[in-house]
Amino acid sequence: MRDIIIIGHKAMTSGDFSLNDLPGSAGRMDILCRCVSSALFLSFGMRRDVNVHLLLLGEPEPGKIIRFEGLHLRYLNPDERSSGSLISKALLKNTTELDTRSTPGVWIRKGDLKSLLASFEGRTLLYLREDGKDIREIAGEIRNPVFILGDHTGVTEEEEKQLLEAGAQIISVGPISLHSNHCITLIHNELDRVEAERGEIPGGENSGTEE
Repeated sequence: MRDIIIIGHKAMTSGDFSLNDLPGSAGRMDILCRCVSSALFLSFGMRRDVNVHLLLLGEPEPGKIIRFEGLHLRYLNPDERSSGSLISKALLKNTTELDTRSTPGVWIRKGDLKSLLASFEGRTLLYLREDGKDIREIAGEIRNPVFILGDHTGVTEEEEKQLLEAGAQIISVGPISLHSNHCITLIHNELDRVEAERGEIPGGENSGTEE
């Protein structure tokens, strides 16, 4: 299983944003939508062994976590509006600290980075930063990973402190700063190559998208 956390510092936490203006009305929700697509979609299918966790920290109710489960997802297409629509529907739910199902494969709950990291106790936490250890040096050793990425504003000092206290390793996909969704594509590529060398086929099958 591969889990991917994206921290959206400005991402709206109410569902009344415009799908026609995801960068503006939704607090750069377009970045998170692109990350969802990069994390989950293959050319003709979907990665069923991947979960995406969006940590939304924007107004009006900072601290909501939306989880996309690749194994159970339905009604998702690769475009930004599709994932934006599922996020909007999730945000319209009454939210508590317990998971609430919005649509097949999409869940929402209240929470912050600390509580999200605590849910992965015992897993390998890998924090993406330009000066981290090259993923190519350790790709063969990575098992059951949880990758953590920031949005266009990066990761705050306090968030980085929490990540390191939780035992996260700092890794990099290259020496220069890239868009988060591009980093996710590179992460998958490195791990897919390792799995192929082992004779394993990365977990993907028909996407199950529905019009």
